[in-house]
Amino acid sequence: MSDPFFQPVSGFDLPRFAGVPTFMRLPHVGLEDPRLAEVQIGLIGAPWDGGTTNRPGPRHGPRQLRDMSTMIRAQNGATGVRPFELANCADLGDVGPNPASVEDSLQRMTAFYDQVLEAGVVPLTAGGDHLCSLPILRSIAKKHGAVGMIHFDSHTDLFDSYFGGTQYTHGTPFRRAVEEGLLDPKRVVQIGIRGTAYDFEDRDFAESVGIRVIVIEEFHRRGVVDVMAEAKEVAGAGPTYVSYDIDFVDPAFAPGTGTPEVGGPNSFQALQVARMLDGIDIVGADLVEVSPPFDQSGGTAFLGVSILFEMLCNMALAFGQS
Repeated sequence: MSDPFFQPVSGFDLPRFAGVPTFMRLPHVGLEDPRLAEVQIGLIGAPWDGGTTNRPGPRHGPRQLRDMSTMIRAQNGATGVRPFELANCADLGDVGPNPASVEDSLQRMTAFYDQVLEAGVVPLTAGGDHLCSLPILRSIAKKHGAVGMIHFDSHTDLFDSYFGGTQYTHGTPFRRAVEEGLLDPKRVVQIGIRGTAYDFEDRDFAESVGIRVIVIEEFHRRGVVDVMAEAKEVAGAGPTYVSYDIDFVDPAFAPGTGTPEVGGPNSFQALQVARMLDGIDIVGADLVEVSPPFDQSGGTAFLGVSILFEMLCNMALAFGQS
């Protein structure tokens, strides 16, 4: 049973529309707070979209995700898991990026996550664009070495560069992560890839290093259960990062994102794949690319925090079993 301090505020005690919004109504614990040492899973906002190459807006994602997360309750309705009783969870606040500098923001993010990892906290991040994953992986690799990854997305994010040599965009983070030895490519699986393309440079790179790419046609043909069974086999028993781009989901269900691709999973399948991460040694995870300007209703953000909750449940189970 976790410390009562780390229990979320109940909607029976304070209406969900009242109070200062934190992720899932959890206590806020800053990096300088002495209670950081007691936190086991830290929810973190990464309000930065300096890697975006088309429609900006994910820098506003963490704030909307926090607001919509007040609707998350204490128990998973499908599995019965009560994550806040299994692990000490807290909102660690936001990384402070430099919106005028990609390089400085990457360094700031890695420095932030270095502190989180040094405190023994497992990070669960709400982005931000997908370039945010790279500085997080840089910190995780310092502790765990090259990790595996289960990646839900409509894009591989394995391109070498954009605009004649720009190597740090939301389309390149996992190419850099492989090159820097942060990811073990033979333990990486990418699920849901689809859409039109300029070429297959990204998929050629994936094949050359041993990354398993499951395109959306295969996903729909085989179904969630079969695909996730293979994903677990690819990731294996070692430390694994989970990265979930909201544009994995069909834009009919998640329009609030910068680079939507039609033909994706529905919202139930979006939850299913996250729910089926049970048994994976998750050493960090993120949910990225929620862009509030394209869905001011908050529906995309609510789906996003629901996915975060599913991932949190599986992360908490590891602490409950230890």
